[in-house]
Amino acid sequence: MAVAQRVRQGATLSAVFGVVLLVGAAAGAWGEPPLPAPRAAGATGVWHGDLAGADLSPLQAEQLVGSSGDRWAAHLSPEEYEAFTDGRYQGVGLSVGRTGDGGTAVSEVLPGGPAAAAGIAAGDRLLHIDGAPADQLPVTEVVARLRGRQAGSTVALAVQRSGGPVRDVVLRRTELATREVAADQPAPGVTRVAVRAFTSGVSGQVREAVRGARSVVLDLRGNSGGLVEEAVATASLFLDGGPVATYQERGEERELSATPGGDTATPLVVLVDGGTMSAAELLAGALQDRCRAVLVGARTFGKGAVQQPSRLADGSVLELTVGRYTTPSGRSPDGVGLLPDVPAQPGDDPAQLALRVLGGLGTRG
Repeated sequence: MAVAQRVRQGATLSAVFGVVLLVGAAAGAWGEPPLPAPRAAGATGVWHGDLAGADLSPLQAEQLVGSSGDRWAAHLSPEEYEAFTDGRYQGVGLSVGRTGDGGTAVSEVLPGGPAAAAGIAAGDRLLHIDGAPADQLPVTEVVARLRGRQAGSTVALAVQRSGGPVRDVVLRRTELATREVAADQPAPGVTRVAVRAFTSGVSGQVREAVRGARSVVLDLRGNSGGLVEEAVATASLFLDGGPVATYQERGEERELSATPGGDTATPLVVLVDGGTMSAAELLAGALQDRCRAVLVGARTFGKGAVQQPSRLADGSVLELTVGRYTTPSGRSPDGVGLLPDVPAQPGDDPAQLALRVLGGLGTRG
């Protein structure tokens, strides 16, 4: 079914990993009446039936999530869900990634955020977070610990600039507005567009960023996913109709299709890494399968589950897995990720490698 039609029906799909990072899932409740049997198949974690409008207390909803077998399920307050889809989050204003030697480094600092105020800069090594060695934690866990669960709470970091001493800093989390799309020109004739997550309106920002571009690097490194509709709309910028993904929703197969009329001529490279998740993998897989782009970098995260929000009677939202998606060629990234066409080797700068690959594709005149 076409995306626009599904939106009109109010079934806004999301392949959201970031929801889990925002709130997590709590299991167990005291003093609550027994719950009905979960409507998720425990072996697959895929929900059957619809909980929209269900009269559940917050503790009941959290218990249902915790016992469901759906690892991506989450319960969000109305404010948390609005903040997530609108691109607002609580945190300290820094992004992290893995270095070539397995370390954890700051990849970006949000101007005006707590991390920037403390003098943390891109390239600094993150050594400890609340006493835990950052290098021994998955990047997703580092991100979850940085964001926490409550604005105003604190997180203690140990950071080190190249050749400098270790600094201990305590940052207070605050509500921040994400910069999901950033564009620059790293070389003559090349437009690089970095997309950090697919929140509402991101596809329109990408459209403006690539307008008139002679060649494009679409940087999806560290993209935690987001709204499927936005990922499909972004794919539509570079495809002339046709399939983007297929997914099973409660046993029924549905196809997500690109809008006809996209730009199929401008040379395109897509940068991916282990932080490229969910809706970002859906987009990268479509462009790779359709031979529209060359994927450069490292294997992606491997989340092929699709969530759909159910609005409860109190206005809160349950994010529930309703199916798994496959790329146009029938591949499922779930648990295995996507392999780049041109993998970055140890010591390679993936951004520079992307420029070299793009140079081999030529430039639209």
